[in-house]
Amino acid sequence: MTGRSPRIRQDRRQRRAAYGFLAPFALVFAGLFFFPIGYAVYTSLFRQTFSGLGYGGSTLKFVGLSTYVTVFTTPDFYHGVLRLLTFGVVEVPLVLGLASVLALLLDSRLAVFSRLFRAVYVLPYTVPGVIAALLWGFLYQPGLSPIDSATRAMGLGEVNLVGAGLVLPSIGNIMIWAGAGFNMLIIYAALQAIPSSIVEAARVDGAGEITIALRIKLPIVLPAVVMTGLFTIIGTLQLFNEPVILATISNAIDSNYTPNMMAYNAAYGNNDQPLAAAISVSLALIAFVLSFGFLRLTSRAAGLSAPQEGS
Repeated sequence: MTGRSPRIRQDRRQRRAAYGFLAPFALVFAGLFFFPIGYAVYTSLFRQTFSGLGYGGSTLKFVGLSTYVTVFTTPDFYHGVLRLLTFGVVEVPLVLGLASVLALLLDSRLAVFSRLFRAVYVLPYTVPGVIAALLWGFLYQPGLSPIDSATRAMGLGEVNLVGAGLVLPSIGNIMIWAGAGFNMLIIYAALQAIPSSIVEAARVDGAGEITIALRIKLPIVLPAVVMTGLFTIIGTLQLFNEPVILATISNAIDSNYTPNMMAYNAAYGNNDQPLAAAISVSLALIAFVLSFGFLRLTSRAAGLSAPQEGS
């Protein structure tokens, strides 16, 4: 017992020291993450009322989940979420596919000037989203777009890239241009961690570069691909900068085009903070459900594709 007591006291001192070092981070993390979430949930349980025809003061009245009922019975919210889901079904696989192909190409033996191309692919991600939307807006704007001029010169007629039929693919093009390089960098870093002996053994057995990429490298870096998939899903649901910028040159984008735009319009256009909070919390719940479903789907697919014992 006497031998254990000093060790127990030393362990306690080490735990207290660890807690002391972690305390500043925990406090900052709680203040910047948990507190805003809690305050948004708290605000969403109230309803803001105005007196004096809107020129007087405002009061908050506790209404429980009534604000969420308003959100989920608003057609604009449904349309915005459905628009994002339709957008994500196409955009997420394209981003992941392009990022994976670029990473595998840079990691192959056939790659030349890999550092240069790596920098070129990542460069669009370093451009802020607002600036990227402005740059592409000049390329999309009717009458000034070089793409429109090229289609006219080829006899294909006028192409309105910000019209009702093409504005969503145009937004998707901006996001793929900006996000594929960042996702590629994550997958490429995972490829660099693969032991060279595994790849060399496959080459000795006669496997080609395509076989090595599809049957060895890609399954090993699948966790990195899943992580980039989560980033892309969350980024898709947070769509805001691109449609806000393109709304200045497009009649197909209104103030409630996406849930984030709807929340922004409720908070700063209609001064309805509880409604904006309820929209934000609802969107966060949808993002959680979709992310959890994506993780379950990918983990199940990985389990089915894994070799079984005795096979």
